[in-house]
Amino acid sequence: MVKEFISQLPPDKLSPFAKHPYRVREDAAMDELVESIRVHGILSPLLARPKGDGYELVSGHRRRLAAQKLGLSTVPVLVREMTDDEAVILMVDSNLQRENLLPSEKAFAYKMKLEAMKHQGKSTSCKVCTKSRTDEMIGKHESVSARTIQNYIRLTNLVPPLLQMVDDGRIAFSPAVELSYLTRDEQTELWDLIGREDATPSLSQSLRMKQISREAKLTPEVLYAILTEEKPNQKEQIRIKTESLRKYFPCNYSAQQMEREIIKLLEARYRAKGRGER
Repeated sequence: MVKEFISQLPPDKLSPFAKHPYRVREDAAMDELVESIRVHGILSPLLARPKGDGYELVSGHRRRLAAQKLGLSTVPVLVREMTDDEAVILMVDSNLQRENLLPSEKAFAYKMKLEAMKHQGKSTSCKVCTKSRTDEMIGKHESVSARTIQNYIRLTNLVPPLLQMVDDGRIAFSPAVELSYLTRDEQTELWDLIGREDATPSLSQSLRMKQISREAKLTPEVLYAILTEEKPNQKEQIRIKTESLRKYFPCNYSAQQMEREIIKLLEARYRAKGRGER
């Protein structure tokens, strides 16, 4: 029988869940949550489990922060005894339905849940709880395919700078999955090239990189050749290497900022030329 009880606990007594994959962002949604709690209070108790001399928060990290912002002395908490694997599964499930989750958040959440379910299968002597079967179990629970789950988990193999580009929307999901098969050294080299050339690989380019990497032939020169080739849907364009322009701009300027400044200068020159011809 599960031992549980509801108690009013100080927010500071609730430690964040270890390796929590979700980010608690201080954005417009957080402002709305703070206002809602200020007016209506916390309608749904947070979920925690006893750990050491305190409690580990399993679900309710955003509500905890909102309560701290409001200076609330206590919050309602459902305290439940649970194993590490049970806590991971509850933590993941209680957050996966949130809107606007980043790809990296889903990736590490699915990975944590998959590993927890595999552990549970071992602890109950489940001999058919294979990786594919467990993926299917997660997929059915989340109303997504096992293949989608596997692809999200693949993203956890990306080096952090490339994964950040996926979160930022600069690299699409499908190319990112294929890039996750590159070695970490190859990924690091690719990230450096992306910054220097201000270009990102398409799905077809990512697939070629993956295949050549499997053949152990993906040298920096090959990466450069693939990344800088003109894509079929690209119009003819002028390409200037970022390092050629860097000396003319502050060191913290991004490629996009440099582009905007160059366009402004050209527009000003065009207007000045027009006035001179009148």
